[in-house]
Amino acid sequence: MKPIILIPARMASTRLPDKPLALIAGVPMIVHVWQRAMQAGCGEVVVACDGKAIADAITVAGGRAVITDPDLPSGSDRIFQALLRLDNGKNYDAVINVQGDMPTLDPALIRQALTLLDNPATDIATLAAPIRVEREKFDPAVVKVVISAGRALYFSRATIPYGDGPLYHHIGLYAYRRAALEKFVGLPTSPLEKREKLEQLRALEAGMRIDVAIVDTVPLGVDTQETLEIARATINEQQEIP
Repeated sequence: MKPIILIPARMASTRLPDKPLALIAGVPMIVHVWQRAMQAGCGEVVVACDGKAIADAITVAGGRAVITDPDLPSGSDRIFQALLRLDNGKNYDAVINVQGDMPTLDPALIRQALTLLDNPATDIATLAAPIRVEREKFDPAVVKVVISAGRALYFSRATIPYGDGPLYHHIGLYAYRRAALEKFVGLPTSPLEKREKLEQLRALEAGMRIDVAIVDTVPLGVDTQETLEIARATINEQQEIP
């Protein structure tokens, strides 16, 4: 396959305004994410952003960015518009969506998601990790995924499935076949997507296959000042290790 990694990023975060440009060890957060994606070695990496400020930060760091419509409703729409502007000739047949707020992401996770597309029956690939913190089992901010034979059956903010056994925390990193991404963004918002406020349910309701790789830990997502400080401490500690 010939994949491309696209990183959606926008300035309009309600809980942490201008977070892509928040400095971590003197470097904008979005640059840290771009660097991690480059280290995955899966192909070209481009930031799909909503304006010049983010694009300039990436360009100064030596990367590539494409400016997309700031009014797009989701990251999926943003990466698809970026894909059309970058590659209308359809040279890339797989698209990896790496969230722009994961500055400590292990590059190996990107490679692991892409590997799932080796199965020609898989439309979309994603990741999950076992929930080990008790309170997360009941936290609606922690999205759970029900998995059977490596396939996602359902995503929910509720505590599912019922009964004894592991629960899995969904990680919002996706690898799409190009045709699957095109189909997905062309679908109308689905009933369960509206109810759960989870766009991946749109794919399941349309009969698309989502495969899931189980990994050890959930990457830190930065969406508050508190998580930003954790990311700063983590990266500072990593940089101090000889």
